[in-house]
Amino acid sequence: MSFVRFESVSLAYAEGAPLAIENVDLDVQEGEFIAVVGPSGCGKSTLMKLVSGLRAPTEGYVYAGGRQVGGPLKIVGMAFQASNLLPWRTTLENVMLPLEIVEPHRQDLRARRAEYEAEARALIARVGLKGFEDKYPWELSGGMQQRASICRALIHKPRLLMLDEPFGALDAFTREELWCMLRDLWQEQPFTVILVTHDLREAVFLADTVYVMSKRPGRILTRRQIDLPRPRELDVTYTDAFSSHVHVLREHIGRLRETPAPALVTPG
Repeated sequence: MSFVRFESVSLAYAEGAPLAIENVDLDVQEGEFIAVVGPSGCGKSTLMKLVSGLRAPTEGYVYAGGRQVGGPLKIVGMAFQASNLLPWRTTLENVMLPLEIVEPHRQDLRARRAEYEAEARALIARVGLKGFEDKYPWELSGGMQQRASICRALIHKPRLLMLDEPFGALDAFTREELWCMLRDLWQEQPFTVILVTHDLREAVFLADTVYVMSKRPGRILTRRQIDLPRPRELDVTYTDAFSSHVHVLREHIGRLRETPAPALVTPG
């Protein structure tokens, strides 16, 4: 069975309200990196809420890790466009927060605090924040805050990382730096990633597979396999092969402004 699976999933946020997504079928293999793109309001973030157990589908079934999702999952880490770091906690304290909440780490924290703190410091150093462990969020740049946020999402070693526009508010140079940081973390010890983004270049650079969603109610319009070899360096973004993937995805999204989305998935 796929690591994440949607079976004919639809969701309305209230009884009688219009559907946010409709009849979505989706399969994500363990260790796969997928990206979901589409126009604003198409239901990309709704998919994340369904996978993480923050919302239940109105129709259909969602599975993660071989089990039907019926509530918040311990195997998930999440990061968003806003870093949401707690302003009264240092970088180290923010990164360690999931260890205070997620079992079995919560019950082991007192006995294993030194071990967990060493792991957190190593991860912080790995993303380029060594020396900033004792700084507060207001002492960090936006890019540094997002590095800390991703550390916090990964510290409890989740099998699934959910990313909702994590780099959308950053400048282009910082955004590309963080693409490479995420690429390296994922390649060193692969975990499953679902990335929601408006940035087609970001999707093509990072993902194995890119899904395009239709206008609301969101459906999977097309699935495109990204066959660029790994490891990918930033230079690949200047190649014809990379540009071709971006161009095809942009064409799909451009058509959404003129025509309704079809119900069936078509080849990329």
